[in-house]
Parts: sequence; structure tokens; C-alpha cells
Amino acid sequence: MSTAKTYHEEEVLGKAYDSKLMKRLLRYTKPYKWVVAFAVLMLVLNALFQTSLAFITKIGIDDYIMAGQKEGFESIGLAYLGIIFAIMGVMFLQIYSTMWLGQKVQDDIRMEVFSHQQRLHLGYYDKNPVGRMVTRVTNDINTLNEMFSSGVVNIIGDILMLVFFVGALFYVSWKLALITFISVPLLLVATFFFRVKARDAYRMVRLKLARLNAYVQEHLSGINIVQLFTQEERTYERFTDINKDLRSGHFRSVLYYAIFYPVVELIGAISFGLLFYYGGKMIGAETLSFGDLVLFIYLVERFFHPIRDLSEKYNVLQSSMASSERIFDLIDSEPVIINKAVTKAPDIFKGKIEFENVWFAYNNEEWVIKDLSFTVEPGEKVAIVGATGAGKTSLISLLYRFYNFQKGSIKIDNIDIRDYKLSDLRSHLGLVLQDVFIFSGDFAQNVRLRSDSITDEQIHKAIKRVGFDKFLHMYPDGLNTVVKERGATLSTGQKQLLSFARALAFNPDILILDEATSSVDTETEVLIQQALEELLKERTSIVIAHRLSTIEKADKIIVMHHGEVREIGKHDELLAQKGIYFKLYQLQYKNAMKVSA
Repeated sequence: MSTAKTYHEEEVLGKAYDSKLMKRLLRYTKPYKWVVAFAVLMLVLNALFQTSLAFITKIGIDDYIMAGQKEGFESIGLAYLGIIFAIMGVMFLQIYSTMWLGQKVQDDIRMEVFSHQQRLHLGYYDKNPVGRMVTRVTNDINTLNEMFSSGVVNIIGDILMLVFFVGALFYVSWKLALITFISVPLLLVATFFFRVKARDAYRMVRLKLARLNAYVQEHLSGINIVQLFTQEERTYERFTDINKDLRSGHFRSVLYYAIFYPVVELIGAISFGLLFYYGGKMIGAETLSFGDLVLFIYLVERFFHPIRDLSEKYNVLQSSMASSERIFDLIDSEPVIINKAVTKAPDIFKGKIEFENVWFAYNNEEWVIKDLSFTVEPGEKVAIVGATGAGKTSLISLLYRFYNFQKGSIKIDNIDIRDYKLSDLRSHLGLVLQDVFIFSGDFAQNVRLRSDSITDEQIHKAIKRVGFDKFLHMYPDGLNTVVKERGATLSTGQKQLLSFARALAFNPDILILDEATSSVDTETEVLIQQALEELLKERTSIVIAHRLSTIEKADKIIVMHHGEVREIGKHDELLAQKGIYFKLYQLQYKNAMKVSA
């Protein structure tokens, strides 16, 4: 199977029931143990009331109806009615408490999963599609909610009901009880067959559903590319195939349910047939009363109800096992980028950056950066250039600790970045990417990013310094203008300016521009350059750009090629060397050079 295909596949699922997984799941109920105890108590009371209801029916038939006794019959009716209301009450309390428990546990697990997803390094997301991650936080956790709200506690209740009803059956007539239980082995065989088939069918449905989610998320995110290259029809055809595959999986699951329930009913009918036959003979022999037979029929019917319910709960249980396995697999994925037990920080942050013999590879030893060494002094403006694939963006990812490098060291103010606390390190860095991500919300929220420390005055100042205020007057609501998802209503230049304002608002000590002006029109680029000239004074900065006109005034230019530093110097010095930088410059401005010649 190709990598492209397995990228969207679910992980292989394990056992249908795993005691270790169940113990781990039940730990989430520990803060709510009194709610669990209360729900179980309600189930015990429900089982007692259901059993007593059957015995009251027997007394009413034998002692009053069959005996022609009218006096006191009203008391039996009132007792029966009272127990019905009691059953209603305990069922309400039991259902409400288990649903409340399910929602609380679901909320706890969802918060834990989302918090963990935020701590995972970017390499994890390189290998796992976003659709799969969304499925973990939504569908899989919803499945666990069903287990806690109608699974675990209710299974306990069904088992208790079975114990009560079996005891009552033997109490009334052990002979009829044994005759009735003749069909139980058939029921066990049918349940075992259903369990195996339902498990396999459910696993296939979950796998195909995750594949569908990943496909939809990917193609809706890239809908502009789909439409640009008129791939709507092919995309729809592929979606149709994936959807049909999912539908087939559901049909297979439905088929097993359609077979299982009639089989259970048939087995129950056989039990009732034997019960009527032998019960009738016992009544004729006067060894069993008519009330006892009615009581027995009621108890047998109630006996099969929890068995049918247990088979339904088994599906909930096994689906929860599958979902919990995937959720815990995510939670157990240890964050690669973590803080050390003891962290360091400089007394005064100056912004000196040192790369010393750094080696980095995304996969094994396929080196993207090779033995990289250079220094950026405090307040220095350094440009990094090179052809696509030279390792420029990877270098910035290492500085931010999005990934860990394999060899060498990166220091800021003579402290290895791995010794910094992550939040402290990144709080000193400001990054503007070429591919800007705009969140749903308004302009102010996209600049502030929900940071309470950034005031409206700082936002206005940042927006003015990057020149976005020249566009802001176009929007009647100003900073409160609602921005669509991913900034769909903004131009590329506007999104980059907004991203620039975001970086400025946080006032970083080190500013990094990753091809920040490569997709901006000339007028917008002029606005940015004017802001940068003032902004970058006395601030350490690293600029990565293919457009060499944006970096001619840099204090130092580092030329990278195939992950290595090939040239370092100022603009004029590098042109004089007539090396890689000269060739890049010549390619971009050869027409202008011809004219000047």
C-alpha cells in the first residue's frame, strides 16, 4: 500500500474488549464516583421494583381474581400503581445521572485530547491528516459519551436484573426455570456469532468513516485548487467511491443486526412455547397455580429483555473500545518538543543567535540541513537566501523548536534553545510567514490572538506601522470587522499586512520574516518596507526572501545551498565574489542589467 493511501487510513484496531483500556476509561469516572454509586443504586431499586411488580401480579391473580375475592383488591391495585410510579422515578433519576456522568466525562476527555494535540510537534501532524485529528476530538469522544451514559452503568443494571429474575424464576418453580433455560445455549451461540461479526463490521465502518472525513477536510480546504484545475467531477467521483464504501460497511453492520434480533426473538418464542406446554400440564396437575404461570411468563419476558439489551450494549462497548484505543494512542504519543526539568533564561534578553554545526533531517538521515554554522549579533539584520529546498524555512522551524535537530547546537544569548522554557523562547520571537493563517473572528482578535496583555492602543499602533490602516477605512466596523474563515474576504497583501501587525503587536526581540513580501504587490511591498526600516532598528532580525531587492540593505546575507552555508557577506561583497548569490541576482535582474549595459 502506498504512503499516500496509508496516510488516510486508520490505525489497526485491537481487541473488541480490553481490560486495560476499560480500567483506564473508568479512571475518568473517579471524580464522579458518587454519581456512579447513585446511578447503580437506582438500578438496584429498579430491579427490586420490577421483581416485586411481578409478585404483586401473582398475588392479585391467585388470591383475588381466581378466588373471587373482591375485598382488598383495591389495595393490590394501588400498590401496583405505586410501584409503577416508583419505577418511573428511579428510572428518571438513573437516566439523568448517567447522562450527566457521560457529558462530564466526555468534556474531561475532550479537553485532555485537545490540550495534548496542541503540545504535539509539527512532525506528528506531517504524518497524520487533520481530518483524523478532528475525528478524535469529535466522533471518537462522542462514542465514549454513549458508553458512559448508556453503557457501563446500564450493563451493571442489566446484570443485576438478570440475577434478580433468575433467582425469582427458581423461587417460583425450579422445574420450569430449568426448562426455560434449555434455550440459553442457543442464545449464547447466537450472541457469540453476532459479537464476532458486529466487531469486524464496526471496525470497517470506523476505518471508512475516518477515510471519508480526511478526504472531505482535505478537498474542502483546497477547494480553490480543485476549482482552478476543474477537478470537481473527478473529486466527486472519488468521493462517491469512498461514500459507497462507507455505505456498504453500514449495510453489512445492519445485516448482522437484522439477523440477530429475530434469532433472539425466535429463541425467546421457543422458551415461551416450552413454558406454556409444561406450565399448562403443571396447572392441570395442580402443582402450579395460574398466578404462578403468569408470574413466570412475566419473569421470563423480563429475563430476555436485559439479554437483548446486553447485546446492544456490547456494540456500544466494543465501539468504545475501538474509539478509546485511538484516543489513547493519540494521548500516549509523547510530545517530542518538551521543556527540561530545569530551564534557563538570560538576565537580559539581547537577541544574539548562534548556529553551531547543526544537522537536521525530517526522516532518518535524509539531511535537510548539514553542518550549519553562523552567528547573528544583537540588533543585526541578517538575510538568508537560496534556491527552493535549500533549507531556509527548516532553519526557522529549528529556531522556534517546531522540530528538534539531531546534531550541533542553537544558542540564543549563549544559552542552548533546548534549555529555554518553550513559552519563554517563543515569546521573544516574532514570525511572519508567506502562507498567512487568519482565524475566524475580527481584525482585533487576529492581531491580539486572545492575549489580554495586548491593548487596543497597541493594536492600532501596530496596524498603523505596517500600513494596514490604509485599508481599514474601507470597513465600517473598523477593527471589529468580522473576518471569514482563513481570511477569505481579504487579499493576499492584506492578510500578510495583518499577520505583520500581529507580530509587531507582540513586540518580539527577534523578528523573522519568512518570504513575507514575496506574494505582495508593489504598492503593498512599499508600505511594508517603510514600516520595516523603522521597525528593524536595534532589533535582531532574520529575513528569508527570494526577491533579493528586499534584502539589499541587510547587515549580512547568508547564502544556503542544499542545506549548507556556501557564502556569507554584504550585498556588494557577494556580488563581487560572483558565486551563487551573484547567479541568483543575475537571474532575477538580467533584463535590467542588459539595459544598464
